[in-house]
Amino acid sequence: MLKVAFSPSYAHSLPQGHRFPMEKYSLLPEQLLYEGTLSKENFFIPDFLEEKWILNTHDRDYYHRLKNLDLTRSEIRATGFPLSAALVQREIQIATGSVQAALYALDHGIGMNIAGGTHHAFTNRGEGFCLLNDIAITANYLLDNKKVNRVLVVDLDVHQGNGTAEIFKNRLDVFTFSMHGEKNYPHRKEQSNLDIGLADGIADEEYLEKLELNLPVLLKQFSPDFIIYQCGVDVLATDQLGRLNLSQNGVRKRDNMVLSLAKNHEIPITCCMGGGYSKQIKVIIEAHAHVFRLAQPLYS
Repeated sequence: MLKVAFSPSYAHSLPQGHRFPMEKYSLLPEQLLYEGTLSKENFFIPDFLEEKWILNTHDRDYYHRLKNLDLTRSEIRATGFPLSAALVQREIQIATGSVQAALYALDHGIGMNIAGGTHHAFTNRGEGFCLLNDIAITANYLLDNKKVNRVLVVDLDVHQGNGTAEIFKNRLDVFTFSMHGEKNYPHRKEQSNLDIGLADGIADEEYLEKLELNLPVLLKQFSPDFIIYQCGVDVLATDQLGRLNLSQNGVRKRDNMVLSLAKNHEIPITCCMGGGYSKQIKVIIEAHAHVFRLAQPLYS
């Protein structure tokens, strides 16, 4: 059975008018249940990781100051969220959700998280709505527990996975692949193992051609035995922070390409949602729903 991590804590309360669409984390599971893509049995509530697994990725001083709500004003401002104990607990639970979804994937081929994809969190700081890097925490958990040998991170959010790239810059057992807007945030890019910078306004056909050209080569050359897929939907033409020109159908084809390659090569995959900032929340929900609609029949 397809298993999807979700907790009500994911939809954390933010000040009125905040630009982050936090409500998507409650609306997305509701939509998937309403349309019959998922049932209640598909969902599980994540636990909370032991601290040692967070410290296996993040700097001890940073994490303890985060947990004790002792970040500086500039550090808090860089995250984009007001700092609170509830927010920190949310971040830990999201990271746990990605780890537990990955463990499900080892047994069933796929595991998913309604949230996650917090790829702007560095070893020692948070940025861009990301405080703890669930992608890196998950990869390190799998590797250090000798569940897998090589992890491929496929990051297709419109913004470069700069935190993930920094965390794994000296590792040979994790390959970071980021295909993102070249002129978009972050303005100072880190170096992933493979970065593909996209020009503003790129549309479905060219985008999918680039992905189809590169992704199979990575599978052949790196031979991963696990994939972490960051499937942000801020690549949509409607996205307020995206600057690309993909359609809903383009996002669906992108997700299908990644999931089908993983399935055909028998590589377990876990999916975390990433960003999405279209003005209409229904557009964001529709785009995020594609990957679940594709996964359910493919892995049933």
